[in-house]
Amino acid sequence: MQIKSFFDHFNVNVTDLERSIAFYQQALGLKEHHRKTASDGSFILVYLTDGENRFLLELTWLKEHPQPYELGENESHLCFRVAGDYAAARAYHKEMNCVCFENESMGIYFINDPDDYWIEILPEK
Repeated sequence: MQIKSFFDHFNVNVTDLERSIAFYQQALGLKEHHRKTASDGSFILVYLTDGENRFLLELTWLKEHPQPYELGENESHLCFRVAGDYAAARAYHKEMNCVCFENESMGIYFINDPDDYWIEILPEK
């Protein structure tokens, strides 16, 4: 059997939903696509889009988990390519105080979101 698939979404759990939505909008230009709220209020799922692809970033807020998430040695990460002036994007992220790692020799850097998830930032090409 040959299976044809496509990326749908990637999930991260967040402690402060509104703060995380604001971060992803400010840092990466993502907008809310849609949301699902549990009928008992136990969770809210917010799906963010870049408006270009059908891939979504899912932010999950759990009512019974107000403490920070323990990310440990998990080195998985999201990666975004930014159009336009890459140096200006890096300067903007530095002004936001969210650059957490730079690899000058590779010409890349990472930012971290409010829950300390790392996001790789690459130039468009």
